[in-house]
Amino acid sequence: QVQLAESGGGLVQAGGSLRLSCAASGSISSLNSMGWYRQAPGKQRELVAGINGAGGTNYAESVKGRFAISRNNAKNTVDLQMNSLKPEDTAVYYCNLMQINFGVRRDYWGRGTQVTVSS
Repeated sequence: QVQLAESGGGLVQAGGSLRLSCAASGSISSLNSMGWYRQAPGKQRELVAGINGAGGTNYAESVKGRFAISRNNAKNTVDLQMNSLKPEDTAVYYCNLMQINFGVRRDYWGRGTQVTVSS
């Protein structure tokens, strides 16, 4: 089993910064891809940023240049540095770990952390 625990959400004014952190435990590997998703009220969950086992990253267009994802394989953590926050970044942010075993994908999720950006 895999457990993910997020921290670092909160309330911030527009233009401010927040750093989210996710600690993974259980049957994990540094080769697993990890990422951050978010879900705003009335909207579908969307990928914000991902990082694969080789350190390659990808970002949603809306956050490019403002957010940065990083991971520490020794500590099994993945962080999301969020700068120049906008009210439209307000959402519940979820940590994700993805495993593929024998061609079958399985996603694990944290409970989520609320990020609220006031205008």
